[in-house]
Amino acid sequence: MELSASVLKGLQVAGSSAVGDGAFSKLASRVLQATLGLGDASSVQGDPALSKVDSGMLKEAYAALMTFVAEAARTDTDETGVSTVLEDCKFSPDRIETLSTLYMEHKAKVRAVLGRVLTAHPHIVDVDWRLDYYLKNNHLDRVNQPVYLIDLKTEQGDKGNRIVQFACSHEQLEDLVTKLKDACKSLEKFGQK
Repeated sequence: MELSASVLKGLQVAGSSAVGDGAFSKLASRVLQATLGLGDASSVQGDPALSKVDSGMLKEAYAALMTFVAEAARTDTDETGVSTVLEDCKFSPDRIETLSTLYMEHKAKVRAVLGRVLTAHPHIVDVDWRLDYYLKNNHLDRVNQPVYLIDLKTEQGDKGNRIVQFACSHEQLEDLVTKLKDACKSLEKFGQK
């Protein structure tokens, strides 16, 4: 799991004495509630248990913890990995235990929420094509050029099916086929790693 310098700095703030132990427990539970869609950042600002923490530090700690939880769930990090990162950020053993326990309790739910949030590109499920030969058009008497008309049938999860249509010349079609073959080879190489 890779975290940016600003997230690591925010985690250090969350683990520091600027955020008391009681406030940290409340902050950690608020972060997990927000990640699951059960609360939002405004609920943190109005919480009496967090009122003694400087608002700038509170926002920084909240953002860092939110990013940390989401990234840990995205990469399916186990309890040991979470503990290692928190130890590197100078968290006390009690705080590591608190956040690790909360994370592990809600990890599956957070992963499910992240799975619903992610966008997916449409998948090509079928291709239809035909070759037309243009003899002339409105501007020229003689064109004599083949044109391929391509219909890509796609599906995107619950959004249903869609047809993408385009026309291309023989050279453009060859270029498209070459790029698709390159993409397939790249995916095969990536899958072998």
